[in-house]
Amino acid sequence: QVQLVESGGGLVQPGGSLRLSCAASGMLFRVYTMKWYRQAPGKQRELVAAITSGGSTNYADSVKGRFTISRDNTKNTGYLQMNSLKPEDTAVYYCNDRSDYLGREYWGQGTQVTVSS
Repeated sequence: QVQLVESGGGLVQPGGSLRLSCAASGMLFRVYTMKWYRQAPGKQRELVAAITSGGSTNYADSVKGRFTISRDNTKNTGYLQMNSLKPEDTAVYYCNDRSDYLGREYWGQGTQVTVSS
């Protein structure tokens, strides 16, 4: 059974940092592209960052220079380091693993990030 379990969310003050983790099980994690999405209240889900199986990354313009996506294939875990957080980063963050080659896609349950003073 495939599972993606996010952790690391919480309440942080503006300018603070959080690191989200996404632990995968039951899948060949290293061949999947991993992405982080977020969804704020009343807004559509948006792509925040992505990292391919080869380690190439890309970011939404709104988080470039502040967020860093990474992965540790030995631990079947992906990460999103979030620095200089702003109130507009407040959202539920979801990890997503997708393999076009295998034709499979999985989502985590989401973790809440709240940036507020």
